[in-house]
Amino acid sequence: MHALLLTHGTRGDVQPFLALALALSAAGHTATVAGPESYAPLADAFGVPYHPVDDGPNALMDDPAMAGVGETGLRGLRGAAHTVTLLREITPRLRPVYTDMAATADLGADIVVHIPGMPGAHIAERLGVPAVPVALQPSWVPTGAFPAPGVPWPRWVPARFDRLSYRLAETALRGQRKVADDLRRDLGLTPRPGAHDPLVRPDGTPATVIHAFSRHLVPADAGYPSWVRTTGFWSAPEDGAWDPPKALEGFLSAGDPPVFIGFGSLPDPDPDATGRMVAAAVRRAGVRAVLASGRGGVTTVDGEDVLVIDQAPHGSLFPRCSAVVHHAGAGTTGAALASGRPQVVCPFWGDQPFWAGRVHAAGAAPAPLNGRRLTEDALAGALIRVLTGGEIAACAADLGERVRAEGGAAEAVRILEEVLASEGVG
Repeated sequence: MHALLLTHGTRGDVQPFLALALALSAAGHTATVAGPESYAPLADAFGVPYHPVDDGPNALMDDPAMAGVGETGLRGLRGAAHTVTLLREITPRLRPVYTDMAATADLGADIVVHIPGMPGAHIAERLGVPAVPVALQPSWVPTGAFPAPGVPWPRWVPARFDRLSYRLAETALRGQRKVADDLRRDLGLTPRPGAHDPLVRPDGTPATVIHAFSRHLVPADAGYPSWVRTTGFWSAPEDGAWDPPKALEGFLSAGDPPVFIGFGSLPDPDPDATGRMVAAAVRRAGVRAVLASGRGGVTTVDGEDVLVIDQAPHGSLFPRCSAVVHHAGAGTTGAALASGRPQVVCPFWGDQPFWAGRVHAAGAAPAPLNGRRLTEDALAGALIRVLTGGEIAACAADLGERVRAEGGAAEAVRILEEVLASEGVG
């Protein structure tokens, strides 16, 4: 089997597909990942064949307008305005992405695996092979158990209307229909009913959907249909090849395991203030910390108890830390869970509040802190609690064992083999 894997977004959207490519290779198959050009070096580091496409909406991460997203979390009246602006900006930036994705049809494939926002179903239809949509968060298949993560659904809406929130998730794809229609024309495909629904096959039957996250975090009453398969998070195997920079290795070895602190890819409007706040909280808690600057650019932290790094592989670094403070993005959440370390979750926007709430519900973290309103007092108090409260640490360790046992990427390979056996063309 040769699989074509299509993804786009931040590192948390790309790295799981690199992990799947490695799992496919380990099972005797081949795979090519198509994703943002800016992550080609990451794919090279993993040794995964990679087809770079235009960075498209990723360029918005450096746009000053994104600061509004961080301030509102896309909630409230201002958040609604930011949502409209964001969708308006995203659509034209997708055109070169779709054009580059269309070229992957020339690579050939036996199966196409894609996130719903990428044109994998159209490319698979052109090749005459199965398409398998992958949800990195449970935002696409409706359930009455919770509103669609990432959708700014008002908290005051009664739970019986939760299923309606998933229609709002579809609006992001509706705005892409003109771009998708142009792509279908370029691929030589004719219009047909349901062509823009990534969860439906060309014959009108449901596609197999893979949920690439842990079943241990999703409420048991979600009630997903049989064509939805939940595998566990997709993590790349640790081979011991990571060689930490000298400064980081020295810091890790110089004392008790530090706390890891990182807030992902969202730009920080005042990185210096964030750095000072984090350093003060760490000192009040009496711990050391590794602070990942990320896209926020935090670099000015004085003192020997905090080391600022650009980035490091979470799967290798987290197990060497005493706790993980993070923004609750899906990828970081998966790595933090697998490490078995207690967490402090500080969501900002999108699906982050959902994951933060689920980690707390599972007992691996105290109540989430608002990342957009994070204070020294709140962070210091949470650190003291997770590092001195044995119950949270015990829950995190137990949950880590269960998450690691899922083997998400390997399970996904088995599902793809099943799909190809039942839907393939030979």
